[in-house]
Order: sequence, then C-alpha cells, then structure tokens
Amino acid sequence: MALMTVYVDGERHRALPGQTVAALLLATGRRSWRTTRLGGRPRGVFCGVGVCYDCLLVVNGLPDVRACLRELRDGDRVETLRGARLPAGTETVRPVRDTGEKDGVDEADEADEVA
Repeated sequence: MALMTVYVDGERHRALPGQTVAALLLATGRRSWRTTRLGGRPRGVFCGVGVCYDCLLVVNGLPDVRACLRELRDGDRVETLRGARLPAGTETVRPVRDTGEKDGVDEADEADEVA
C-alpha cells in the first residue's frame, strides 16, 4: 500500500489511501483542530458522520471542510482554524453577541409574564 504525503499547517505527514483528514489528525494525537468564533473553545470530531460540523477545517484553501468525511489525497494541504474563515470574495460578518433579550423582551419582563 503506497503512502501519500499531506501537509497539516505546513507540517509533512504520511497518510494511507482512503484515510480521512480526521483519522490522520487523531492518529497524530490531535484531539481538536478548530476553535469556536466567540469563546475560542476547542473542537474536533464529535459525531464522526458529518452531521454536527464540529470538525471543520480548511483543505487546499477551501474552508468549511468536514474532516470526518473528507478523504485525503496526495499533496493535500490542511489548515486548522481559530474562529471561522469565510470563502474568498465574501464579506466578513461579525457574529451577534447574546444580549439576553429575546424578541425585544428582556428576561425580567419575561419572568413577570410567567408569574
């Protein structure tokens, strides 16, 4: 079985044909490879079947690739993420911070309505 050469954050790795990006990263001891936009919390594989989007990273310049689904190809360049990266040519959108208000009603008003 011929091994492939791939790069993760510029570091050279050998990968097996059919191996996913997540499998390679886990095999090298990495448990997380992105952080959340707001809190900087670490994320890696959660569901392992492409449903949760926790394992997103960049492959060959393309953001939002699910590491658990993407099979590696010889020469792939994988980049881990801090926060989020939008596709080239799109505007940067700042996330909305939670103010505690829901539909124009703050929590105190909501509590009064329930009581």
